[in-house]
Amino acid sequence: MKMTTISHLRAKKQQQSKFASITAYDASFARLFEQEGIQVMLVGDSLGMTMQGHGSTLPVTVDNIVYHTQCVRRGAPTCLLLADLPFMSYATPAQTFESAATLMRAGANMVKLEGGSWLAETVKGLTERAVPVCGHLGLTPQSVNIFGGYKVQGRDEDSAEQLLRDALALERAGAQLLVLECIPVALAQRVTQALVIPTIGIGAGNVTDGQILVMQDALGITGQGTPKFAKNFLAQGGDIRSAVSGFIHDVEQGLFPGPEHSFQ
Repeated sequence: MKMTTISHLRAKKQQQSKFASITAYDASFARLFEQEGIQVMLVGDSLGMTMQGHGSTLPVTVDNIVYHTQCVRRGAPTCLLLADLPFMSYATPAQTFESAATLMRAGANMVKLEGGSWLAETVKGLTERAVPVCGHLGLTPQSVNIFGGYKVQGRDEDSAEQLLRDALALERAGAQLLVLECIPVALAQRVTQALVIPTIGIGAGNVTDGQILVMQDALGITGQGTPKFAKNFLAQGGDIRSAVSGFIHDVEQGLFPGPEHSFQ
Protein backbone atom coordinates (compact mmCIF):
# COMPACT_ATOMS: atom_id res chain seq x y z
CA MET A 1 0.00 0.00 0.00
CA LYS A 2 1.39 3.39 -1.01
CA MET A 3 1.87 6.21 1.46
CA THR A 4 -0.94 8.78 1.42
CA THR A 5 0.37 12.31 0.87
CA ILE A 6 -1.02 15.82 0.72
CA SER A 7 -0.77 15.55 -3.07
CA HIS A 8 -3.41 12.81 -2.96
CA LEU A 9 -5.77 15.07 -1.03
CA ARG A 10 -5.19 18.01 -3.37
CA ALA A 11 -6.02 15.74 -6.30
CA LYS A 12 -9.21 14.65 -4.55
CA LYS A 13 -10.25 18.27 -4.09
CA GLN A 14 -9.62 19.00 -7.76
CA GLN A 15 -11.67 15.93 -8.71
CA GLN A 16 -14.39 16.90 -6.21
CA SER A 17 -13.90 13.51 -4.56
CA LYS A 18 -14.62 13.59 -0.83
CA PHE A 19 -12.54 11.72 1.75
CA ALA A 20 -13.09 10.48 5.29
CA SER A 21 -10.68 10.87 8.19
CA ILE A 22 -10.86 9.96 11.85
CA THR A 23 -9.01 10.41 15.12
CA ALA A 24 -6.89 7.49 16.29
CA TYR A 25 -4.94 6.94 19.46
CA ASP A 26 -3.58 3.38 19.39
CA ALA A 27 -2.10 0.80 17.03
CA SER A 28 -5.05 -1.61 17.00
CA PHE A 29 -7.68 0.89 15.90
CA ALA A 30 -5.24 2.60 13.54
CA ARG A 31 -4.56 -0.73 11.82
CA LEU A 32 -8.27 -1.46 11.48
CA PHE A 33 -8.97 2.05 10.13
CA GLU A 34 -6.22 1.74 7.54
CA GLN A 35 -7.37 -1.72 6.49
CA GLU A 36 -10.89 -0.39 5.93
CA GLY A 37 -9.64 2.47 3.77
CA ILE A 38 -9.13 5.49 6.05
CA GLN A 39 -6.16 7.31 4.56
CA VAL A 40 -6.00 10.33 6.90
CA MET A 41 -5.83 10.07 10.69
CA LEU A 42 -5.41 12.60 13.46
CA VAL A 43 -3.86 12.11 16.87
CA GLY A 44 -6.00 14.83 18.37
CA ASP A 45 -5.71 16.56 21.70
CA SER A 46 -9.26 15.24 22.03
CA LEU A 47 -7.46 12.36 23.73
CA GLY A 48 -7.53 14.51 26.85
CA MET A 49 -11.27 13.95 27.01
CA THR A 50 -11.70 10.58 25.26
CA MET A 51 -8.67 8.71 26.64
CA GLN A 52 -7.71 10.56 29.81
CA GLY A 53 -11.15 11.57 31.07
CA HIS A 54 -10.53 15.30 31.41
CA GLY A 55 -13.24 17.88 30.88
CA SER A 56 -11.31 19.68 28.13
CA THR A 57 -8.26 19.34 25.89
CA LEU A 58 -6.17 21.78 27.95
CA PRO A 59 -4.31 19.27 30.17
CA VAL A 60 -2.82 17.42 27.16
CA THR A 61 0.96 17.69 26.77
CA VAL A 62 3.33 17.26 23.86
CA ASP A 63 4.57 14.05 25.47
CA ASN A 64 0.99 12.69 25.48
CA ILE A 65 0.65 13.42 21.75
CA VAL A 66 4.07 11.89 21.05
CA TYR A 67 3.14 8.62 22.77
CA HIS A 68 -0.12 8.20 20.87
CA THR A 69 1.46 9.32 17.58
CA GLN A 70 4.07 6.59 17.91
CA CYS A 71 1.33 4.03 18.58
CA VAL A 72 -0.80 5.09 15.62
CA ARG A 73 2.15 5.22 13.25
CA ARG A 74 3.05 1.61 14.07
CA GLY A 75 -0.52 0.51 13.39
CA ALA A 76 -1.03 2.55 10.21
CA PRO A 77 2.30 2.97 8.43
CA THR A 78 0.86 4.36 5.19
CA CYS A 79 -1.73 6.85 6.43
CA LEU A 80 -1.28 10.62 6.30
CA LEU A 81 -0.90 11.21 10.02
CA LEU A 82 -1.70 14.56 11.60
CA ALA A 83 -0.75 15.35 15.19
CA ASP A 84 -2.12 18.19 17.30
CA LEU A 85 0.14 20.78 18.85
CA PRO A 86 -1.53 20.93 22.28
CA PHE A 87 -2.45 23.95 24.38
CA MET A 88 0.41 26.49 24.82
CA SER A 89 2.94 24.29 23.00
CA TYR A 90 3.30 26.90 20.23
CA ALA A 91 3.32 30.14 22.24
CA THR A 92 6.73 31.30 20.94
CA PRO A 93 8.62 30.53 17.71
CA ALA A 94 11.33 28.54 19.50
CA GLN A 95 8.77 26.52 21.46
CA THR A 96 6.72 25.93 18.32
CA PHE A 97 9.64 24.61 16.30
CA GLU A 98 10.76 22.29 19.10
CA SER A 99 7.23 20.97 19.72
CA ALA A 100 6.66 20.38 16.00
CA ALA A 101 10.00 18.67 15.52
CA THR A 102 9.24 16.35 18.43
CA LEU A 103 5.90 15.32 16.86
CA MET A 104 7.45 14.82 13.42
CA ARG A 105 10.17 12.59 14.91
CA ALA A 106 7.40 10.56 16.58
CA GLY A 107 5.90 9.74 13.18
CA ALA A 108 3.56 12.60 12.27
CA ASN A 109 3.45 13.79 8.67
CA MET A 110 1.87 17.12 9.59
CA VAL A 111 1.11 19.17 12.70
CA LYS A 112 -2.22 20.84 13.41
CA LEU A 113 -2.65 24.08 15.30
CA GLU A 114 -5.63 26.22 16.26
CA GLY A 115 -5.93 29.88 15.36
CA GLY A 116 -6.28 32.46 12.63
CA SER A 117 -4.19 35.07 10.88
CA TRP A 118 -2.19 35.81 14.02
CA LEU A 119 -0.54 32.43 13.39
CA ALA A 120 0.56 33.29 9.85
CA GLU A 121 4.19 33.88 10.80
CA THR A 122 4.21 30.68 12.84
CA VAL A 123 2.84 28.68 9.90
CA LYS A 124 5.35 30.32 7.56
CA GLY A 125 8.20 29.49 9.91
CA LEU A 126 7.16 25.86 10.20
CA THR A 127 6.75 25.33 6.47
CA GLU A 128 10.10 26.98 5.81
CA ARG A 129 11.57 24.38 8.16
CA ALA A 130 9.93 21.45 6.31
CA VAL A 131 7.07 20.95 8.78
CA PRO A 132 3.70 20.68 6.97
CA VAL A 133 0.84 22.46 8.75
CA CYS A 134 -2.90 21.90 9.07
CA GLY A 135 -4.84 24.91 10.35
CA HIS A 136 -7.98 24.75 12.48
CA LEU A 137 -10.68 27.46 12.49
CA GLY A 138 -14.19 27.87 13.84
CA LEU A 139 -14.72 26.19 17.19
CA THR A 140 -11.16 25.76 18.42
CA PRO A 141 -11.41 23.68 21.62
CA GLN A 142 -8.22 25.09 23.15
CA SER A 143 -10.04 28.46 23.30
CA VAL A 144 -13.01 27.06 25.23
CA ASN A 145 -12.46 29.52 28.08
CA ILE A 146 -12.45 32.46 25.68
CA PHE A 147 -15.59 31.30 23.89
CA GLY A 148 -17.36 30.51 27.15
CA GLY A 149 -18.13 26.96 26.06
CA TYR A 150 -18.32 24.85 22.93
CA LYS A 151 -20.36 27.12 20.68
CA VAL A 152 -20.95 27.40 16.93
CA GLN A 153 -18.74 30.09 15.40
CA GLY A 154 -19.11 32.41 12.39
CA ARG A 155 -22.85 32.92 12.56
CA ASP A 156 -22.83 36.71 12.08
CA GLU A 157 -21.41 38.44 9.02
CA ASP A 158 -18.46 40.07 10.78
CA SER A 159 -17.19 36.85 12.33
CA ALA A 160 -17.83 34.95 9.09
CA GLU A 161 -15.76 37.46 7.11
CA GLN A 162 -13.01 37.26 9.72
CA LEU A 163 -12.94 33.48 9.50
CA LEU A 164 -12.63 33.67 5.71
CA ARG A 165 -9.79 36.18 6.02
CA ASP A 166 -8.08 33.91 8.55
CA ALA A 167 -8.41 30.91 6.22
CA LEU A 168 -6.85 32.80 3.32
CA ALA A 169 -4.05 34.10 5.55
CA LEU A 170 -3.20 30.57 6.73
CA GLU A 171 -3.16 29.31 3.14
CA ARG A 172 -0.89 32.17 2.03
CA ALA A 173 1.44 31.38 4.94
CA GLY A 174 1.81 27.79 3.72
CA ALA A 175 -0.85 25.72 5.48
CA GLN A 176 -1.70 22.65 3.41
CA LEU A 177 -4.93 21.57 5.09
CA LEU A 178 -7.62 23.35 7.08
CA VAL A 179 -10.06 21.90 9.63
CA LEU A 180 -13.36 23.79 9.94
CA GLU A 181 -15.23 22.98 13.14
CA CYS A 182 -18.80 23.91 14.09
CA ILE A 183 -19.54 26.64 11.58
CA PRO A 184 -22.62 27.24 9.38
CA VAL A 185 -22.77 25.23 6.16
CA ALA A 186 -22.88 28.34 3.97
CA LEU A 187 -19.68 29.67 5.53
CA ALA A 188 -17.93 26.31 5.18
CA GLN A 189 -18.85 26.33 1.50
CA ARG A 190 -17.48 29.86 1.02
CA VAL A 191 -14.19 28.94 2.64
CA THR A 192 -13.85 25.63 0.79
CA GLN A 193 -14.45 27.30 -2.57
CA ALA A 194 -12.07 30.16 -1.79
CA LEU A 195 -9.13 27.92 -0.89
CA VAL A 196 -6.83 25.85 -3.07
CA ILE A 197 -5.96 23.61 -0.13
CA PRO A 198 -8.41 20.90 1.03
CA THR A 199 -10.77 21.57 3.91
CA ILE A 200 -11.85 18.98 6.47
CA GLY A 201 -15.14 19.55 8.24
CA ILE A 202 -16.48 18.55 11.62
CA GLY A 203 -19.87 20.09 12.21
CA ALA A 204 -19.48 22.12 9.01
CA GLY A 205 -21.91 20.32 6.70
CA ASN A 206 -21.15 18.09 3.73
CA VAL A 207 -19.66 20.88 1.62
CA THR A 208 -16.05 20.50 2.76
CA ASP A 209 -13.53 18.37 0.88
CA GLY A 210 -13.18 15.87 3.73
CA GLN A 211 -14.86 14.95 6.99
CA ILE A 212 -13.40 13.97 10.33
CA LEU A 213 -14.99 12.49 13.44
CA VAL A 214 -13.59 11.60 16.82
CA MET A 215 -13.51 7.81 16.72
CA GLN A 216 -15.55 7.47 19.93
CA ASP A 217 -18.29 9.64 18.40
CA ALA A 218 -18.32 7.57 15.20
CA LEU A 219 -18.68 4.38 17.25
CA GLY A 220 -21.29 5.71 19.67
CA ILE A 221 -19.16 5.31 22.80
CA THR A 222 -18.86 8.98 23.73
CA GLY A 223 -21.22 8.67 26.65
CA GLN A 224 -23.41 11.60 27.61
CA GLY A 225 -23.46 14.79 25.59
CA THR A 226 -22.92 13.40 22.07
CA PRO A 227 -22.40 16.42 19.81
CA LYS A 228 -24.98 17.26 17.15
CA PHE A 229 -22.48 16.73 14.32
CA ALA A 230 -21.73 13.13 15.35
CA LYS A 231 -23.35 9.94 14.12
CA ASN A 232 -23.20 6.46 15.62
CA PHE A 233 -22.12 4.37 12.64
CA LEU A 234 -21.74 1.30 14.83
CA ALA A 235 -25.51 1.25 15.44
CA GLN A 236 -26.19 0.81 11.73
CA GLY A 237 -23.08 -1.23 10.90
CA GLY A 238 -23.27 -3.98 13.52
CA ASP A 239 -19.52 -4.28 14.00
CA ILE A 240 -16.60 -1.87 14.03
CA ARG A 241 -15.30 -2.71 10.56
CA SER A 242 -18.75 -2.25 9.04
CA ALA A 243 -19.17 1.01 10.95
CA VAL A 244 -15.91 2.41 9.55
CA SER A 245 -16.79 1.21 6.07
CA GLY A 246 -20.22 2.86 6.39
CA PHE A 247 -18.66 6.10 7.56
CA ILE A 248 -16.32 6.17 4.55
CA HIS A 249 -19.15 5.35 2.14
CA ASP A 250 -21.49 8.02 3.51
CA VAL A 251 -18.78 10.70 3.42
CA GLU A 252 -17.68 9.84 -0.10
CA GLN A 253 -21.29 9.87 -1.33
CA GLY A 254 -22.08 13.16 0.41
CA LEU A 255 -24.65 11.48 2.65
CA PHE A 256 -22.87 12.40 5.87
CA PRO A 257 -23.14 14.81 7.46
CA GLY A 258 -26.81 15.38 6.74
CA PRO A 259 -28.84 18.46 7.67
CA GLU A 260 -29.49 16.99 11.12
CA HIS A 261 -25.73 16.99 11.80
CA SER A 262 -25.11 20.51 10.47
CA PHE A 263 -25.54 24.15 11.51
CA GLN A 264 -27.34 26.77 9.41
